[in-house]
Amino acid sequence: MPGLYFEEFEPGAVIEHTTRRTVTEADNVLFSTLTLNLAPLHLDAEYSKNSIYGQRLVNSLFILGLVSGITVPDTTQGTTLGNLGFGEIKFPKPVFHGDTIHMRTEIVSKRESKSRNDSGIVQFRHYGINQRDEIVCTADRAGLMLKRSAAEGSAAS
Repeated sequence: MPGLYFEEFEPGAVIEHTTRRTVTEADNVLFSTLTLNLAPLHLDAEYSKNSIYGQRLVNSLFILGLVSGITVPDTTQGTTLGNLGFGEIKFPKPVFHGDTIHMRTEIVSKRESKSRNDSGIVQFRHYGINQRDEIVCTADRAGLMLKRSAAEGSAAS
């Protein structure tokens, strides 16, 4: 499913993404060890029993990747020229093994690119939400989005 072109984004629009993902212990352990985040709150069940949550927490950077990844097919797949960066990122609630995350994206703003005539910049706010309808992650992100006219012009050449 292709993403949206710059012209198709409207500030204030909300996209409810249909893809959901249940986070597993394997996801958390693999991501944490691959990135050398050896914090016992992610990896050590016995240690985590005595934490304020009583269990291991899923690595927040895995959640950030999941939150941004789930949005791709509905927003930027095939129509982005690049991710320009993340602004404010928050993790208001913890994620545990077995939680199922779904996504909502709000289009915050958009503007024409000042240096390119084939694209514009869209500001996204992504919300990761668990099965209890608790927001577990918010992430502000800027994407450089292709204009439809530029895509159609390159297809004609």
